[in-house]
Amino acid sequence: MNKKEIIIGFLVGIIANTIGTLAYIVLFSDLGIAETFAAAIKQEHIGSLLALGAILNLIAFFGFLKLNRDHRARGVLIATLLTAFVILYYKMF
Repeated sequence: MNKKEIIIGFLVGIIANTIGTLAYIVLFSDLGIAETFAAAIKQEHIGSLLALGAILNLIAFFGFLKLNRDHRARGVLIATLLTAFVILYYKMF
């Protein structure tokens, strides 16, 4: 059962990151979603864009902790670490 809870938390973390990134693009960018991603890759700002999207993971993480869903919070943390490694990859290569 613990693995199922961690997977649920991981999926919530990935979804929260995606929604956060898309919300940032819609609210603060004059370009469309595809154009913003293309410009971010061209200007090497994709890591910053992903990091801003990961802010919603904080809400999910602390929300799960408040509800005593520690394994789900662990899954959100794993999703956040995965995002950090993706950002590191984009910064290095």
